[in-house]
Amino acid sequence: MILFYTDDVDGNIARLDVEQARHCVQVLRKKEGDAISFVDGEGGFYEGIIQETGKKKCVIQILKTHHAYNKRPFKLHIAIAPTKNINRLEWFLEKATEIGIDEISLIICHHSERRKVRTDRLRKILVSAMKQSLKAYLPILHEPISFKQFVQTPRINCSKYIAQGAENMPLKDNYEAPKDVLLLIGPEGDFSKQELTLAYANDFQGVNLGNSRLRTETAGIVACHTLNLLNE
Repeated sequence: MILFYTDDVDGNIARLDVEQARHCVQVLRKKEGDAISFVDGEGGFYEGIIQETGKKKCVIQILKTHHAYNKRPFKLHIAIAPTKNINRLEWFLEKATEIGIDEISLIICHHSERRKVRTDRLRKILVSAMKQSLKAYLPILHEPISFKQFVQTPRINCSKYIAQGAENMPLKDNYEAPKDVLLLIGPEGDFSKQELTLAYANDFQGVNLGNSRLRTETAGIVACHTLNLLNE
């Protein structure tokens, strides 16, 4: 199945943006009357037919709507330090979206080697991964924020964890499904002692993700998979 994405939905009519329309009409050669499926990124999965096409437009008549499509029983928010090699961060975003994630924050830590990212490019990766994995929810990607500001932001009704060493309880033994969860993943140089102290002071619990020393992006994927598995 080829899945498209648009948040331009008005009643029983939807419109693809220029990039999606060009791919649909010019690349895939879709024409008026052809069946098409798309998602709105907020849980809506739609089936319809193409009503009107052009070089830069594609108008869809919606025939069937599925609300809260494949909604998971919990929300997962991972706050991760951008990796020095941007390809590794992009890989994490793609795979985490395929597995299942709701929100991603990019935290700038004391040992961070990358402090700037192009979030417009990263959001395109999220959209592509959402469509490829046939999901209807587009993860929220936040602009980079300092570690201190992030951990001091009040958050309620979720389990708050910070990925740390083997002396801590494993994540799988600490988490109780299906509670919402926020997990911090540090940079290549790990969190500083001051950052750990600040996190613990703001009610984050230390957890380990296994006996191996993991790269930042690998730790993010392990956590994402573990939490989704515990909620099945």
